[in-house]
Amino acid sequence: MTAIRFLAAPDAQHQATPSGAHHAFVLLRTVFTIAPIAFGLDKFFDLMTNWEQYLAPWVNDLVPGTGHQAMLAVGVVEILAGVLVAVRPAIGAYVVAAWLFGIIVNLVSIGDYYDVALRDFGLLIGALALAMLAAPGPRVPLRATRSHANESDEA
Repeated sequence: MTAIRFLAAPDAQHQATPSGAHHAFVLLRTVFTIAPIAFGLDKFFDLMTNWEQYLAPWVNDLVPGTGHQAMLAVGVVEILAGVLVAVRPAIGAYVVAAWLFGIIVNLVSIGDYYDVALRDFGLLIGALALAMLAAPGPRVPLRATRSHANESDEA
């Protein structure tokens, strides 16, 4: 299929197929499990960056201890959030989204790192998408979805 034919193809009334939604769910759950755990572990090793540079002074004043100790606590929370996404994605995704919101507020209040804050906003939206995909609700069988789509095409 050429790119033009792909772009011009109908998109099934703008609805995701059950298999497409499942693949998106698995992809998002995997990313939002691995990333928080990896970033949380790195708070203990500082291999990716010096994490303390991203801590706003007012947050550092608010939490007890040093900035380094605060980053260690952040690491523990991130690891736990990643594990929660793995085992209970409907809850864990909202925890990650709230955590990302806090990170965004922290970064914007520094008056720098707007690029990182914007990236984290995109991740926040992805976490909310995972929460929506993981939400309990009625399950529609694949055959019912296909037959419904065929009926609307015939109308």
